[in-house]
Amino acid sequence: MTVTAYVMVKASTGEADRVKGAIRGVEGVEEAHIVAGDMDFVVKVRVDGPAQVKEVAADGIQGIDGVEDTRTYIAMD
Repeated sequence: MTVTAYVMVKASTGEADRVKGAIRGVEGVEEAHIVAGDMDFVVKVRVDGPAQVKEVAADGIQGIDGVEDTRTYIAMD
């Protein structure tokens, strides 16, 4: 079973390019886009199961220096 999730990422001001590169380097990240609004990035994650979504979001993305907050949404279709 493949699981798709979207992680909304809030990052430190002025860190966008470096953080984007680090996010793209996390295994399971398929896309990362800088966006306008309350969050700074929308990240598409595709992994083999729900437990791996947590690994990518909590262990991978949240562990990047400059990431302040994340919100994760698992696609239902």
